[in-house]
Amino acid sequence: MNIQEKVWKVGMWVGILLAVFLAVISIKEFKAIGYVGKDTPVFNSISVSGKGEEVSIPDVATFSFGVTETNKQVAVAQEAATKRINAALAALEEAGIAEKDIKTTSYSINPNYEYTQGVCTMYSCPPSKSVLIGYEVSQNIDVKIRDIAKAGEVFSTIGALGVDTVNNLAFSIDDIETVKAKARAKAIADAQTKAKELSKQLGVRIVRITSFYDSSDDMNPYYYGRGGDMMEASAVKNAAAPMIPTGEQEIVSRVTVTYEIK
Repeated sequence: MNIQEKVWKVGMWVGILLAVFLAVISIKEFKAIGYVGKDTPVFNSISVSGKGEEVSIPDVATFSFGVTETNKQVAVAQEAATKRINAALAALEEAGIAEKDIKTTSYSINPNYEYTQGVCTMYSCPPSKSVLIGYEVSQNIDVKIRDIAKAGEVFSTIGALGVDTVNNLAFSIDDIETVKAKARAKAIADAQTKAKELSKQLGVRIVRITSFYDSSDDMNPYYYGRGGDMMEASAVKNAAAPMIPTGEQEIVSRVTVTYEIK
């Protein structure tokens, strides 16, 4: 086979492939023309809402506490902070709080500076100077109490140990997602009942669900404490361990279901 024949065959195959490609593109374009000017299919539908409520008693309590120490030397400040934190941790262990339920949320070492301004003249003021005067060491810890009956006692015990701050005691449901699922199931059942009744009244038949939306909310945790979001440890240092009712927590689920009807 000479060179001319080879070139002719290559050209022929290229032409065939190009023709196939153009044919495929043309078929797609013809199909697209068939939809020009046509509206998207519209289905007859009804939408109903459902509501479900689930009441549960809080089964865990949480609070936070922290210490802060300052000193000219970092090591001294750390040692003092560690001593107070260890005393609090020992008290938590004695109260039966599991290690997994005690978590350090922050630990920081920050330098403290003192700024001085030189004597100004009528012409200028010298720049201010910063002098390192020491360091501040802070540690904050979150605590979860699974035995609700011990909550008030543990809260007061930590406050009496000389920590600097004790965040408000809060009660909540540990497995909140399970409670939400129960509330959502009730909301769906409510929506289904309404849809069946409405379809009978309208004389139509439910075909299928076309959309679903749900939202669940719960009441804010119950807090015990004074002085806003945070209270000084001295506020509970001399106080008797309180008896704190946990009350009930209501979880509400709301759903909206849209059905295609015929």
